[in-house]
Amino acid sequence: MIIIQPSGGLCNRMRVINSGWRLAKERGDRLLVLWNCNRELNCPFESLFRPVTEFQITSIRSVADPRKLFHQKTARHYLTNDEILAHRGADGCLDADYVRTLDGKTYIFTWEWFYPSEDYHLFVPTEKLQTRVDRMTARFGPSCVGVHIRRTDNRPAMDKSSTDAFLRAMEAELLADPDTVFYLATDDKGEEARLRQAFPGRILSNETRCLRRDSVEGMHDALLDLYCLSATRKIIGSYFSSFTDIAADMRGIPKVIAGEQTPV
Repeated sequence: MIIIQPSGGLCNRMRVINSGWRLAKERGDRLLVLWNCNRELNCPFESLFRPVTEFQITSIRSVADPRKLFHQKTARHYLTNDEILAHRGADGCLDADYVRTLDGKTYIFTWEWFYPSEDYHLFVPTEKLQTRVDRMTARFGPSCVGVHIRRTDNRPAMDKSSTDAFLRAMEAELLADPDTVFYLATDDKGEEARLRQAFPGRILSNETRCLRRDSVEGMHDALLDLYCLSATRKIIGSYFSSFTDIAADMRGIPKVIAGEQTPV
């Protein structure tokens, strides 16, 4: 049995679960996900996504939850971020020889990606949230480019992907295609105001969004942004942001990191 306790925000958790699911599938093992509702993401899995059959979800609200402690104490192997980083190969995946040593009950507590996880079919928004996504993306047209500006507590993103870098990248898109419009996802409403001033009539966004990750409403709005970004033809994203990465990976669309020159 593999027990995953994904930590961090929405996209960190999605990629950790995907890694765990892939590992469990290769081992022919069961996967249990302990979904901790906390300040980083205070919303149950089932409030975001439709039911899954590939793994079991158990919601907890404390690291002292007896169910969590039982699985942690009875596991043969206990992996944290440090353990994963120490045994990852050049491709970012856990070393194959190390994986073969993980026999029996294995408990993994991490926000790190650790196994191939490009397939995001496991995560289907609830019917209500999918309706909101569909309503927004119906406005996109064929020339919509996603823009993800991460601010608040992400210092690497702020330092590398400056507002000026986003403006230059967006101007380049307009030069290449004058019909371009932008779907903007950002945790800084000041940045949104600046972009609306720079590109009048070309910015689409969830203008009434809640930015609190410790609320159900805030996480619903975050999921809306994620799936809307993934529905664009290309993403201009933030450096060192799992939200940018997952939005592009979900449907295999190209991304450009603001402040860098080369699409990835």
